[in-house]
Parts: sequence; C-alpha cells; structure tokens
Amino acid sequence: MQAGFAFSKLADRLTSLTDLTSEDLDLLAEMPSAIAHVGAHQALLRRHDETDRCCLLLQGYLSWHIANGQDGQITAIHVPGDIPDLHTLYQPHAEGNLVALGSAVVALVPHSFFRELSARSAAMSRALLLMLLADLAIQRDWTLNLGSRDALTRVAHLICEITERLQAVGLARDLSLASPFTQSDLAAACGISPVHANRTIQELRRRKLLRWHGKTMTIVDWPGLVRLAEFDPAYLRIRPSTNRVRPPQGQTVSTGVAVA
Repeated sequence: MQAGFAFSKLADRLTSLTDLTSEDLDLLAEMPSAIAHVGAHQALLRRHDETDRCCLLLQGYLSWHIANGQDGQITAIHVPGDIPDLHTLYQPHAEGNLVALGSAVVALVPHSFFRELSARSAAMSRALLLMLLADLAIQRDWTLNLGSRDALTRVAHLICEITERLQAVGLARDLSLASPFTQSDLAAACGISPVHANRTIQELRRRKLLRWHGKTMTIVDWPGLVRLAEFDPAYLRIRPSTNRVRPPQGQTVSTGVAVA
C-alpha cells in the first residue's frame, strides 16, 4: 500500500466537515497503524468487546449489526475515510458488531494517537467531534428512513446517501460504485425481506434510475433518484465540494467501478 494512503482518506473525510490547515493535516502523517485485510462478513468487533484502538476504513465497507456476524438488522454502513468506532475513545466497549460488507482494508489506530492529536490541534479535536456528530445525525436519519418511508423510498434514499458520502472522499465521481451490499445486506439495512429488496431493485431498474451488474452499481438518473428518495443531504454535514460530479438529467454515466 502506497505511503500516506492510510491517512489520506481520513484527511478527505475530516476536510469534508471543516476547515483544516496543512499543518493540521500534516499531523496525520504521524499516525501509527497496523493495516488489516478483512474478509467478507468478518467481524472486527463484537458486542461488549473492549478495545484500545479504532478502525479507520481504507477500502470497502463496514457495517454495524445488532446480531452476531452478518445476521440481523444492519444499523449503519461506513465508507472509506470513516472511523466507525470513534466513540470507543470515550466508551471503550463496543455496543454492537462491526462487520465487513465484502472484503475491506482497515488501519488499526491506537486511541492514544487520537487523544494526542486532539491535544496538539484544536482544529483536529473539533473535526473529530464533528465526525462523531455526523454519525449521530446519520443514525437519526436512518431511524426516520425505517419508520416513515416505504421500501422503494428507503432503498433509493440509502443509495443516495452512500453515493454522497463516497463523493466526499473523492470516490464514485462518475456515479458508479462498487456495491456496498448484497441484496440480502440491503434488506437488512432497510428492514425488508430479501425478496422485497430484489423487487425494489428491479423497480429502480425499470424506472431507469439505476443499473446493478454483479458488484457494480451505477446511478443512471441522479436527479430522478433524488426526487424519488426525497433526499436532502444536509444531515450529512458535508461541505460543498467540487469532487461531486452530476451528469445532466437522463444522461447515462460510465459503468466503471470507482472504488479501488
């Protein structure tokens, strides 16, 4: 893995939330980490585990599950640049199961580094706090998604959210991405059956909003998907960025996979 990769996505994520100087970002170069390759549905943390380090996601997707392993409700999905267990800095016990969706690469970073980082830079301390607050805001919207939207809107909204979050760290710029889930995972994230999830994806295809071939998902009509989902990205707290590329309505975009 190239030098600097372990912290470049974290830098992208933090700067999507707030202004940071080059001096602030240079502190990330001192980040000690152990790189781990995680297999599909492998758990990095299980409920009640105590930990003294955080998982920085570099490639792939991680998710929080209520039940063990890949079974049960998915309560959150994380993209590269996220630190899904950042809250363990303050409460070192996992409250759920942190599981890979497909293969993933993570950097395991000691809690002590983030504490030292916060002590050395007030801006970095604020950025980490904003990351935690963004996770809470996303969690509130997931509750709304499950409680007040129908299945088609739930799925469309989740796809819009994942795409926005990927673009905040320079991925999925052509609205094509490695699928963050199987249809069974999608069902577990949206509180529907796998059969219903399959029918919902077929309906999005029929409306010419989405293509899903193998492990690649391509959004064909972004404005149409946003309208269907009634998607307002304000809750993500991502600052405006030139990283986001939107094709004109109705224009088909590339089917290349944007996630390495």
